[in-house]
Amino acid sequence: MDMNRRLFVAGSMGLLATPAIPRPPKKASDRLIEAAQRQVGVTRSYDPAYTRLAFPNGDVPRAKGVCTDVVIRAYRDAFGIDLQALVNADMKAAFSAYPKRWGLRSTDRNIDHRRVPNLQTFLKRQGAQLAIPEDGRFWKPGDIFTSLVGGNLPHIGIVSFNRSIDGKPLIIHNIGSGAREENALFDHKLTGRYRWKVEA
Repeated sequence: MDMNRRLFVAGSMGLLATPAIPRPPKKASDRLIEAAQRQVGVTRSYDPAYTRLAFPNGDVPRAKGVCTDVVIRAYRDAFGIDLQALVNADMKAAFSAYPKRWGLRSTDRNIDHRRVPNLQTFLKRQGAQLAIPEDGRFWKPGDIFTSLVGGNLPHIGIVSFNRSIDGKPLIIHNIGSGAREENALFDHKLTGRYRWKVEA
């Protein structure tokens, strides 16, 4: 049997190994979004009750949570970043920079990081704040958005890499029925846009 014939037979029998094509590493924004998406179907309810948490890396049971928990859990799962500890440290260092709407005189590591205005302040202090585009095309995967539901309830979530049929970016958030990915970025008045620990 000549050499070409032998190579053909060996290849048809799966005896010749083909070199593996290396996959490019996932972008940081993809990792963040996928960590948020994994909460869909796991976090099934919205529960704003005050809860005493472990510290650091404290969390309520993942079957429940609030909008901020989607962001907190995504950063923990994707990058090992603990917003509970980071917000607590930054508030201790610059307490006067943070909102006083809850009448607190000192930090509370059980709840501070789970409040949208505190996360907004932290992200702004990290240099992560960006202009808010009115056109969905200019929102990037991994952007964090904040909005006001009903004109007065602060809300937060993550912009997905998926888009609706009409080209609007989907978001991953918990607005009352657990973590969901849906076309709702422009449903409420937008108050902030942030990009932190992900590429432009």
